[in-house]
Amino acid sequence: MAVRRPSAKRTLAARAWRRLFDFFISTRHERDATLERFRLTPNDSKALSTLDPTEGKPMSALAAAWGTDASNATWVVDRLERLGLAQRRTIATDRRVKLVVLTSRGLAARDEIMSAFREPPAGMLALESRDLRALDDILSKLTPDATRLEPSSGYGSPMATRRSGRRRSAGRTPPAGSNNGA
Repeated sequence: MAVRRPSAKRTLAARAWRRLFDFFISTRHERDATLERFRLTPNDSKALSTLDPTEGKPMSALAAAWGTDASNATWVVDRLERLGLAQRRTIATDRRVKLVVLTSRGLAARDEIMSAFREPPAGMLALESRDLRALDDILSKLTPDATRLEPSSGYGSPMATRRSGRRRSAGRTPPAGSNNGA
């Protein structure tokens, strides 16, 4: 059977994606510094992005949205509550169900974090204007609706870290002897 070689287009796309990804990873320290000001982990900020100040979500919906189990979702919400960024509320029709909402402090933090995350890193500011225009044109083809994205719609799953078939929150201490991804 003949081995199929990647096409020139696929090879070029892979190289471009690798460079974009590497640039994003290399600027992580800037995003981490923003989160440190709020005493948050990346998972906390992702969780904040899925909450709303008026429309509460039950823990089961949060766990499903975050791709985790209820105990991890509870742990994240407990942390956000301790920081005054989220609040559990009961509903009149079923006092057993708690809905989680952003507090005004949580909304302000989320907006400030997203504003800081969207500031261009120094490496981008070093590019010539014509290069930035070309990059913007190219990226607009990949994310045509990006200008309409709300702060809460641009994130992924806060609990997507998987190691050895197990899920864990990045804010938790890994078991002794486990690979913590460092």
